[in-house]
Amino acid sequence: MAVNHASVPSDPTQAAVSLFWTARADQLAALPDGGLAGGGARAAGHMNGIRDLVAKIFVDAGLPEDSITYEPFLPGYYRARKRWDMAIRYKGALVAALEFKSQVGSVGKNINNRFEEALGTATDTWAAQKKFDAFGEVPPWLGYVFVLQETQETEQSNRSIDALFMADQTFKGLSYNQRYQEMISRFVSDNVYQAGWFITTKSHDDGRVTYDEPLATATGKSFRVAVQGRVNYVRSVLG
Repeated sequence: MAVNHASVPSDPTQAAVSLFWTARADQLAALPDGGLAGGGARAAGHMNGIRDLVAKIFVDAGLPEDSITYEPFLPGYYRARKRWDMAIRYKGALVAALEFKSQVGSVGKNINNRFEEALGTATDTWAAQKKFDAFGEVPPWLGYVFVLQETQETEQSNRSIDALFMADQTFKGLSYNQRYQEMISRFVSDNVYQAGWFITTKSHDDGRVTYDEPLATATGKSFRVAVQGRVNYVRSVLG
């Protein structure tokens, strides 16, 4: 069950999500058209609060701050390289590579693009490891962090799954919000990504910002535990 966190004092995720909305509003306002022509897609940096929170999780787990690199290129197999949002290295090994994505509005038009991008990025990275040992003896560890604005569109159930052949009936009746949850759940359970964090959020007319973590396997708590386990593993291997 989703839990509303707006009233939790000293909640770092609440602060990061609030910054998400503040930064996005400031960036859209600064665009010449006020963001009318796809400004939500063109605005950048609104995920920095979430990104910085994740960086702190790795530091709290025992890694130095200078082990973190922002927007690095990592090798692929089907393409030469791909820019990730964050990578963490320790003694020459890739501790983690992370993507930070969001969706605010126009979910129906973009959900498949988000899925294909996420799947392609992880698949290419794992192929690079399997085909030419791109990351050495310590295999990659990939994390996917996603922030979704809750709207009437995202919560409407019974979206069509009609296809030329029978679709997976698991998706029958699911809203877009639930489809994102199923996507991330499958990414993690199938080891496409080794950890996920899924946040839904609303910016209310009265200025309040609320958020939920509706997917039990992709909360801030589960993500922290996964990060600590990964850091412990890498340090035990490399000393």
